[in-house]
Amino acid sequence: MIKKPEDKIVLIIEDNADIRTFASRVLELEGYTCLQAETRDEAFLLISENKVNLVLLDLRLAEENGWLILEQLKRNPETTSIPVILFTASSGEQQRASALEMGAADYLIKPLSANMLRDSVARILPLKK
Repeated sequence: MIKKPEDKIVLIIEDNADIRTFASRVLELEGYTCLQAETRDEAFLLISENKVNLVLLDLRLAEENGWLILEQLKRNPETTSIPVILFTASSGEQQRASALEMGAADYLIKPLSANMLRDSVARILPLKK
C-alpha cells in the first residue's frame, strides 16, 4: 500500500497476531493506514520512522508491560501528543480510571468488536471523506 501524505496512520501494538490482524483489517476498510508491532522496541522504531497519528496498545503484552509503554509515550515530548487507545481483557473501573488519568484517549475491553473499534478510532482520529 502506498501511503499518501494525508493518510491517517494507526500503530497497533499487540502480541496476539489474530487481534492485530483483526484490528488492522477493520481500520484499513475504513481508510486508515495500519502499522503493526508485537513489542515495545518494534513500536518505537515504527513511530520514529512514520508519522503515527494514533496508537492502539494492548495493556497485557507477553513480555512487556503496556502501562510502561503508555507512560513512555506520554513522557516523551516527541510522542506525548499521539493519542493512545488502550485495550485489555480487564474491565475493572479502577484500571479504566487510571488509564485515562495517565493520558489514554480511550479504554476498550476485549474481545474487541469491529463497531467498538471503528467508533473509538473515528471519534479520536476522524477521516476526511
